[in-house]
Amino acid sequence: MEGGGLEWLLVPIHQLVSWGAAGSMVFGGVVPYIPQYRDIRRTQNAEGFSTYVCLVLLVANILRILFWFGKRFESPLLWQSIVMIITMLLMLKLCTEVRVSNELNLKRRSFAAAEGKDEEIKAFPKRSFLDFDLNYFWHWSKFTDYVQCVLLFTGVTGYITYLWLDSFLFVETLGFLAVFTEAMLGVPQLYRNYRNKSTEGMSVNMVLMWTSGDTFKTGYFILNKAPFQFSICGLLQVFVDIAILLQVYFYRYYPQKPVSHTGHPASTKAL
Repeated sequence: MEGGGLEWLLVPIHQLVSWGAAGSMVFGGVVPYIPQYRDIRRTQNAEGFSTYVCLVLLVANILRILFWFGKRFESPLLWQSIVMIITMLLMLKLCTEVRVSNELNLKRRSFAAAEGKDEEIKAFPKRSFLDFDLNYFWHWSKFTDYVQCVLLFTGVTGYITYLWLDSFLFVETLGFLAVFTEAMLGVPQLYRNYRNKSTEGMSVNMVLMWTSGDTFKTGYFILNKAPFQFSICGLLQVFVDIAILLQVYFYRYYPQKPVSHTGHPASTKAL
């Protein structure tokens, strides 16, 4: 009786733990971006956040969803990708609005300081995805341009996946590209910090959450025997997170002289 009673208690506990782990996988990945989103909204300054992080995650999670059609892994990982795509689009929307608003205000002040020619503000250059100008790739003036780019990428990769879905090599390669791209998530921020010789403007809380979340995620991959690509690239992602944390420590206690960059302030990018 004791064994049966103990089993009766352990089964629901195990179920709750499983649900909790699955819920953490689905929504845990977006938690690090909440403080960053709030900081950008509060300060109206998006310079500390690299929108190329959004690009990396959008590409990675779109490819992961396509990988699911060729190799059905656990559904929490699929839902995690869907939630992450929505989150990255919201981050892009906010960053674009803030950046364009700041650029417009800067030009307005410049014109006012010169001769007060308000009519010249109307000539503010608009950068569109449909211009196909590589100099301004992922640095467009409207959020809809980013949406168009994402839809085009999804359509092209989706069609290619449909044609090659029966190829084992293609499906495995697609899965590797998906998780390897995600593993490179922190690289834009890592390079941005190195280029600026500073981590000012970056949310340290976000990186701490990245590290803890990626560690949990990698452990989840290993314990649940996810496709091998997930475990390998998960470990790589944790390594990149730790490298960024080392930058935070180094630049805080051993500040470097920032490198000056010439060019139009509106063309500042993470890469």
